[in-house]
Amino acid sequence: MSGVRLSRPAAIVRHAILLITGALIMAPFVWMVSLSLKPPGEIFRGSFSILPEHWYALENYTKALTAAPLQQYMLNGVIVCAAILMLQILVCASSAYALAKLEFRGRDTLFSLVLIGLLLPHQVLSLPLFILCYSIGILNTYAALIFPFIVSPFGIFLFRQFFRSIPDDIIHAARLDGLSELAIIWRIMVPMAMPAIIAFAIFSVVGHWNDLFWPLIAVRDENLMPPALGIMSFANQEAGNDYGPLMAASTLIVLPLIIAFLAAQRWFVEGLAKGAVK
Repeated sequence: MSGVRLSRPAAIVRHAILLITGALIMAPFVWMVSLSLKPPGEIFRGSFSILPEHWYALENYTKALTAAPLQQYMLNGVIVCAAILMLQILVCASSAYALAKLEFRGRDTLFSLVLIGLLLPHQVLSLPLFILCYSIGILNTYAALIFPFIVSPFGIFLFRQFFRSIPDDIIHAARLDGLSELAIIWRIMVPMAMPAIIAFAIFSVVGHWNDLFWPLIAVRDENLMPPALGIMSFANQEAGNDYGPLMAASTLIVLPLIIAFLAAQRWFVEGLAKGAVK
């Protein structure tokens, strides 16, 4: 609890645990960047060092950008993630408002189905989704990468919890002013729920930017591959055992996510605290 003042030994133990945990989480990323700066001879050397003796960054990053269409992979990731996020917000905000603020028969049953959806891993639905995408003829297109993720149970749950924290008096006043339910959602509820939307956006973008399983099934054209699938193709076909360019490409792919999270971390924490905890 934030109001409880810890004793000095307890505070030291807590900070030590946080530092150790943070170091363990950051270690793979630091090692990835380190390898992207080293020549091949130093990568497989038995001795451990974070900084290279001979800097090979220019060669590794140049090869990462030229040996495979990395820019196209990242552009595909931006297109797919942006389209998924916009459609998810459109669907999830409307659904969450209905579950949070409207009274209708079967509302609790529908919310129970949303909770069940939270428990199901997406891989369970991959076969019926593949058959559906094949039936409507969208395999090996951007639509195949976007369509299965339009409805997000987590997004509906998070937005519903945040909408429930908004006083009903605000909605009643908006109705008295003549606003429709859709206008209330997009002109009142969504702007007030912006912290929750930013928190959800980070989860959504990171999840789909790094997704390998579904793109591996849905697309074959290299020009449609998102970053995770593209980097696998880069490693297998172009880089081989040349891990320097591979780690350089991985660093370039991870960097936009890190920058986005650092820019939005305040709203991310606020959105989770005010939404999912309520």
